[in-house]
Amino acid sequence: MKTTMIPPSELIINDDGSIFHLHLRPEQLADRIILVGDPARVTMIGEYLDEKECDVQSREFHTITGRYRGKRVTIVSHGIGGDNIDIVLNELDALANIDLATRTVKPDFRQLTMVRIGTSGGLQPSVPVGTYVAAGRAIGFDGVIYFYDGTEQIRDTIFEKELLRQLDWTIDGLHPYVVPADPSLLEQITHNDIQRGITIAANGFYGAQGRSLRLSLTDPELNRKIEAFDFEGQHITNFEMESSALAGLSALMGHRALTVCCIIAGRVDKNMNTDYKTSLVQLIEKVLERI
Repeated sequence: MKTTMIPPSELIINDDGSIFHLHLRPEQLADRIILVGDPARVTMIGEYLDEKECDVQSREFHTITGRYRGKRVTIVSHGIGGDNIDIVLNELDALANIDLATRTVKPDFRQLTMVRIGTSGGLQPSVPVGTYVAAGRAIGFDGVIYFYDGTEQIRDTIFEKELLRQLDWTIDGLHPYVVPADPSLLEQITHNDIQRGITIAANGFYGAQGRSLRLSLTDPELNRKIEAFDFEGQHITNFEMESSALAGLSALMGHRALTVCCIIAGRVDKNMNTDYKTSLVQLIEKVLERI
């Protein structure tokens, strides 16, 4: 079989041999990866490591690789939104599965395990502020995975149809998609202290999550319908901005991925906990132990 070389315009490699945006070299990547939005949070989690191999920063992408109680772990910040997840996932996969010297796909697949730790707004009384929620299903209000072939193989299309029906979907040009989390990773990370939920990843913080400041919303009733959604006793638990792109791209690539969030805002009660550091630290410690 002929080996296809990936051209420089598609796979951009820096002069030092690192991948374009993350500025990482293949040997700096562990199989276990913790993803966070805030670059400063990488520094915070890095303090838990017993030893550090590298500390690399480029734009919003901050990476530390080291060892935690014998486990080699990479911690990476991805910034905000599904578009950044597209960058980070493709570059992490390239570091694992493309020979950067020859620009060819490696013959043996290397699977990555990725857990994103984030903050989120709760949509149900069952997930009050302070709750930890794992995205057993991720609902995408973004279109990231539609640019890749084969999405019907990893999407829950039955759930999607029911979602469109119950939400009486009226937003033209946007078709929400649903991707289940990797079941083995869901089992590994969630014990009785982390709820399994259904998470919406919105492609914005304001209108896409039903917030209206000066602009009117296309469907002012959308959040009410989201809160009322019921599929075989399952309810939509929370809003954030990255879980669907992470779940979808990881599934397409063959990696294991999961998003776990600390609920810091109650969207129904309209309350907010801006002093959530203690709760987030406890979630970080749980993920470090279990990944």
